[in-house]
Amino acid sequence: MSHSSFFWLVMFACVPCSASNDTDQSSVALTLAAAEMLLLHQNHDLIASRRALAGAQADRVTAGQRPNPTLSVSTLSIDPRRVGAGAAWEKSVDTAVQISQSIERGGKRDLRSAAASHSVLAASSDVDEIQRQQGLLLRQTYIDMHLAQERVSISGATTLAFRRTLDAANLRFKSGDIAAADVSRISVDALRAENELRQNVADLERSRLALAYLVGLEDRAASIQAIDPWPELAPLPEMPGTEVLDARPDVRAAVQRANAASKAAQLAAAQRTRDVTVFVQFERFVGQPQNNTIGVGVSMPLFLNASYEGEIRRAESDRYAAQDNVDRVRALAHTEMARVWVDLASARDRVDRFEGKLLASARSAAEASEFAYKKGALGVMDLLDARRSLNATELDAATAHADYAKALAAWRAAAGDMPEVR
Repeated sequence: MSHSSFFWLVMFACVPCSASNDTDQSSVALTLAAAEMLLLHQNHDLIASRRALAGAQADRVTAGQRPNPTLSVSTLSIDPRRVGAGAAWEKSVDTAVQISQSIERGGKRDLRSAAASHSVLAASSDVDEIQRQQGLLLRQTYIDMHLAQERVSISGATTLAFRRTLDAANLRFKSGDIAAADVSRISVDALRAENELRQNVADLERSRLALAYLVGLEDRAASIQAIDPWPELAPLPEMPGTEVLDARPDVRAAVQRANAASKAAQLAAAQRTRDVTVFVQFERFVGQPQNNTIGVGVSMPLFLNASYEGEIRRAESDRYAAQDNVDRVRALAHTEMARVWVDLASARDRVDRFEGKLLASARSAAEASEFAYKKGALGVMDLLDARRSLNATELDAATAHADYAKALAAWRAAAGDMPEVR
């Protein structure tokens, strides 16, 4: 995707909101889909993983190359007192030109190439795994920011209600309808609500900074707004089979590294197959009866002191460790999915309870208390208790929605779901 196409795609996905009264900077209403597109193109960890993949691809090119031949030129039998007259090529010296070529045996180049190819596949799976992890982190951070926005909205509404109640209480106090102690109690709760609002605003700013870092919008962190609604409740999914676990990028990366380690072990054993070096030489010695001669030769190592026992044992140990790691990653993936399923079921039940009767009952009780207090049929302590109960219930309901959204995102990520380029 070209840079210009990506820019316009994100601009259509990000809905600009109107500027606030005290700033000229318009806010960016960011959908989760738009955030995922920004993540794919601007996330720092993803960019680093793609660099690592490019390095692995370069290593594969290096692994498949044959050794270069070597050219050497030497001049011997130089007598400074008698080098003869004439051109340099006619001097009385022994000049030799040699070309040598190392020949690998035992299939070493093919094994190197195979190991490097598996490493490239592992690095590609690493990119997918980073994308999966960063996608989950993005969704969780987006949900945290959405929750922070909800908490600011709830706290703001509660603070406003307390201010109105305090204004009404002051009027009733002036008319002698209530005692000064009742006004003080309402004032204390109003101040607590304002403190809670300030804390929630600070939490919102922190979540904006975290989300902005993930999508590469650090310079616009203060203007980001999460606009996606909470996800609807869905039936609980079934636990997937082993084929889903094997398709996860972390499992694929572990399998490919085990394959690379197996090829590396074969390559280490192949070192016992001697490589040979062949050469051809042209020699010219002016003054000799046969002053232009050709020679050939071959050389190979002698395994007199060592025969790669340590290298072979090390490679075998690495191969077993890589296979053990495959089993470990598979077990972790299975455990993660089982744990996330339990979290998803629990979070779903909580949301169902809040949306069923709990939240509606708390709102109805608070409204009845407000009405009764205005009519003088309810004391101030009962009113404050109803107000606190409603505020806590609304905050708990928002937290339950956030927990369910996070659990749903974690379940999808555990099953290998990743943001895709749109």
